[in-house]
Amino acid sequence: MTTMDDVSRPSRVAGTDEGISPEELRLAARNHGIPLEALRYDVTPAGLHYLLIHYDIPDLDPAVHALTVDGAVGRPLRLGLAELRERPRVTHRVTLECAGNGRALLHPRPVSQPWLVEAVGNAEWTGTPLAPLLREAGIAPDAVDVVFTGADHGVERGVEQDYQRALPVADALRDEVLLAYEMNGAPLLPQHGAPLRLIVPGWYGMAHVKWLRTISVLTREFDGYQNAVAYRLRRDADDPGVPVTRIEPRALVRPPGFPDFMSRARVLRPGPCTVDGRAWSGHGPVVAVEVTTDGGASWSPATLDPPAGGGWSWRRWRYEWTPQPGRYALGARATDASGRTQPVEQPWNRGGFANNLVQRVDVLVVAE
Repeated sequence: MTTMDDVSRPSRVAGTDEGISPEELRLAARNHGIPLEALRYDVTPAGLHYLLIHYDIPDLDPAVHALTVDGAVGRPLRLGLAELRERPRVTHRVTLECAGNGRALLHPRPVSQPWLVEAVGNAEWTGTPLAPLLREAGIAPDAVDVVFTGADHGVERGVEQDYQRALPVADALRDEVLLAYEMNGAPLLPQHGAPLRLIVPGWYGMAHVKWLRTISVLTREFDGYQNAVAYRLRRDADDPGVPVTRIEPRALVRPPGFPDFMSRARVLRPGPCTVDGRAWSGHGPVVAVEVTTDGGASWSPATLDPPAGGGWSWRRWRYEWTPQPGRYALGARATDASGRTQPVEQPWNRGGFANNLVQRVDVLVVAE
């Protein structure tokens, strides 16, 4: 990696009353979240799925693109897309969420892609399991990390780099980890990693390396930028922090009624209304969702639909509500099988990662 000190400014937090910068607006225009009304879909259409692109979308030809497996292995491999398609084929329905989802709601605000709560999607990914490929290559007994390198290249905080992330060997060998070449039954779109990407169910989106070209096995812990610097939970710039890994539990409300154009506040008629949404976690299945209509002063249990699409997919919840004219603040919080529950007061970290603070949906119920 090459340091380019004058190109990219270091990570920082916004000053008091500092607005969103032109650089952040440019990021927000390139990347997008799911429209919350699209929570109605069990499987998110590809064009509505959240998207984060660190650098540029590479120009790759599927006919000649190849995946290399090297490093601490007994038999280095090089496989084209056609060869990968000849291997066992599986499909997993997986909820992906950006690690920075909710960052723009923190105070002080970490300066980066200004996500609110929409950086999520739930898609069906088809490909071949990674573990058999690694075993075929013959991982060294003292292997520690498996590094995944994408074809996207850029500068971040002054460091020129290919996008690279690593998984501990034990996580890379999980049965559900995929080398994916299809999304929702169609070839990957360029912005979603075509022709090949990694899918790591249960982990935040930074682990799902797109435009995958190299897998390298190391006998030491990987110290590349995206592991050692970028995606870490730290309180201040000098804190080494801890790595961001699995998705924290979250529930989102599909906003009822219809929206105000600018504020997105909702307008609703009085009478019976089914409030619903989706809930997920990377630490185990969601086992309960509670709903508030008064901004968190009180909570009521929601009904969970049966799980659909396997253990890595979000779960629908619903709550029957009969509001009278007035103003309301809706929200939902999820609890998973590990006992983790969404907070009503969010712990702060410098990168704005793993922020699963309860969503707020303002609703005005108006008389007929």
